[in-house]
Amino acid sequence: MNTRRLGAAGPTVSAIGLGCMGMSGMYGPSDEAESIATIHAAIDRGVNLLDTGDFYGMGHNEMLVGRALEGGLRDQVLLSVKFGAMRAPGGAFIGVDGRPHAVRNFLAYSLQRLKTDHVDVYRIARVDPAVPIEETIGAIADLVTQGYVRYIGLSEVGVDTIRRAAAVHPICDLQIEYSLISRGIEAAILPALRELGIAVTAYGVLSRGLLTDSKPAGAGDFRQHLPRFSGPNYEQNRRMVDELAAFAREKGATPAQVALAWVMARGEDIVPVMGARKRTQLDDCLRGAALSLTAADMERLEQICNPDRIAGTRYDAGQMRMLDSER
Repeated sequence: MNTRRLGAAGPTVSAIGLGCMGMSGMYGPSDEAESIATIHAAIDRGVNLLDTGDFYGMGHNEMLVGRALEGGLRDQVLLSVKFGAMRAPGGAFIGVDGRPHAVRNFLAYSLQRLKTDHVDVYRIARVDPAVPIEETIGAIADLVTQGYVRYIGLSEVGVDTIRRAAAVHPICDLQIEYSLISRGIEAAILPALRELGIAVTAYGVLSRGLLTDSKPAGAGDFRQHLPRFSGPNYEQNRRMVDELAAFAREKGATPAQVALAWVMARGEDIVPVMGARKRTQLDDCLRGAALSLTAADMERLEQICNPDRIAGTRYDAGQMRMLDSER
């Protein structure tokens, strides 16, 4: 596994990270034994960046990762943890809490569930509109001083918030959606990050399975509520997906491998986070790290997956309003 630096202020990590969200029900039922086996297989293959969130499965995901790392594996990985999103008993998202006292409380529970004495990268999942970002970052900075957190990251924020946060404490990375068909960061956010020496951990590289023609698996699959998977939008997007699949076949690869290789080719400061739930998916994605795309390939992908061809936003209207990165 090749490595990349997680920003000027961050650690060296595997060139690909493993996102664990899907192991806790967001894409329908999951197999816990297979999830743990996938985490172990990723570590065996050199993946050392694991991404989770305290609200994934209302704590289930952190407990799952904690169990997977028992027996001495904790020292082989870096844990990137998101916090702040609040959920009701039925699973609904009911807001964000970035108050300093809440930050410390969230971390205390995460440490317990993950069975560790520190997390490596800590970040609020969405900006709390009622709390200045300086206060939230300042609270995490205190936790860095106390040894409970190693590095501070950001998630789905825009340029102004990035600059304000970086003025309080060095930021190692911004976690944000970036893929062949989600390109919003390129206009202003990515140039600002590069100016400040902040890396990108890119999620949604496969556009939640849209680029691999994966379909929502039932009522428990949150993609049922995403515009790109709905009605006429989905039918329009399928035509683009079919063209991408044909291109991948010409390359002797899969669409997942092409999508991953494209993101990796966009810069050494970008670390894609793959959401593999099974070892077969993991293997497919890791093969993408070895796929080389020529300049001609990149140009053709620009034509096939031009964002202007995509129907629907990446989240529903309510969630889009919560994204500081979209303002």
